[in-house]
Amino acid sequence: MAHRQRTPADSDPARDRADKTCASCGRRIEWRAKWANNWDSVKYCGAACRSHGVNATDLKLEEAIATLLRARATDATICPSEAAKVVGGEDWSDLMEPARRAARRMVARGELQITQGGTVVDPSTAKGPIRLRRVR
Repeated sequence: MAHRQRTPADSDPARDRADKTCASCGRRIEWRAKWANNWDSVKYCGAACRSHGVNATDLKLEEAIATLLRARATDATICPSEAAKVVGGEDWSDLMEPARRAARRMVARGELQITQGGTVVDPSTAKGPIRLRRVR
C-alpha cells in the first residue's frame, strides 16, 4: 500500500476544530487531544457539566433573563441576581451561579451580551460582578 505524503495541514490539530461552548455552563470548550477522534460529538467541558446538564431551573432562569430584559429599555442592563430572585424567591442566592451559567448559554446563542463597566467581556473568563444586556 502506498503511503500518502503528509502536509503541514495534516499535523495541525486545529484545522477541523470549530469553537464550541459547553451546553451546560456556556464556557468555551478547550480542545483536547483525547477528543481528536470525536470532537464533533463533544458537548460538555467536563464531567461536572456532563452530569449537571441543563435542568428545568436553568431554563426558568433563561426565561427570566429574557423577560426582564424585554421589560427594560433596549440599552438597559440587568444583574443575574434579578433573574435568580424571580426564580428562587427568598432562596435566590443559591441560584447566582446557575443564573450566570444561563447567561453564558444565552451569549453562546447570540441572545445577549455580558458586560463589566459597560464593556462587553468574554463570558468564559469574566470574573466578578457582571451585567446582562440585549445584543446591540
